[in-house]
Amino acid sequence: MNDRADQPLLLSDCQQGILRLTLNDPARRNALSQALMAELATVLQSAADDSAVRVIVIAANGPAFCAGHDLKEITAARAEPDKGLALFERLIDSCAVLMQQIANHPKPIIAEVAGVATAAGCQLVASCDLAVAAESARFATPGVNIGLFCSTPMVALSRNVHTKHAMELLLLGDMVSAQRAEQIGLINHAVAEEELTATAMAMAAKIASKSSYTLQVGKQAFYNQLHKPLDEAYRYTAQVMVNNLLAADANEGICAFIDKRPPQWQDC
Repeated sequence: MNDRADQPLLLSDCQQGILRLTLNDPARRNALSQALMAELATVLQSAADDSAVRVIVIAANGPAFCAGHDLKEITAARAEPDKGLALFERLIDSCAVLMQQIANHPKPIIAEVAGVATAAGCQLVASCDLAVAAESARFATPGVNIGLFCSTPMVALSRNVHTKHAMELLLLGDMVSAQRAEQIGLINHAVAEEELTATAMAMAAKIASKSSYTLQVGKQAFYNQLHKPLDEAYRYTAQVMVNNLLAADANEGICAFIDKRPPQWQDC
């Protein structure tokens, strides 16, 4: 439950096919508390089956995009008879499920990052399909500095950046700039702060103009083939593409291209 009855932990707004979700716990630097993760998971689940939602943008209010897990919540649990074991298991499991929900979501998800994204917050950025950040944004997996290696964040991190770049972030625990994050593939673009929202929303609008069926097929296939052996990946994606060619939207899109007219998607 939200312990701040005066304001929601998560703001939601959907316009023209773009669902904009804003983390709204700036006092705790948008830490991934149990409550915030539960709200985010619920909204994402609802959006999966909502035909009005074609693409999702995750942003945040305050000076931090997301500071990772709530360390005060973790520390308080150590006073329990089990030394916090039950909470730790729930917390880490909930976060892992949430990150997989983002990766497996049928709609493309864009992270719009202002401020810092650290530990599980960096994991959240890496888990999204696309990420745009303000030039002033900073990223880190600093768990090693407090005796807690960022083991679960490294799953998403290691699937987005080169092994040595991932290990540098994990072993040193240093903050890196948005420009460096762009260089190593953690984010797509670093832009001026005043252009951040416009850039993310422009990307979202372009995606929203596509066939949602085609986007779902493509996103699922991308992640499914990623770690298959080369020959298996080609066999798998060949069948995906054949099935895609048989779909109504592929027929419509190809005919529209030939006829030099805008396509009228049926999303099937």
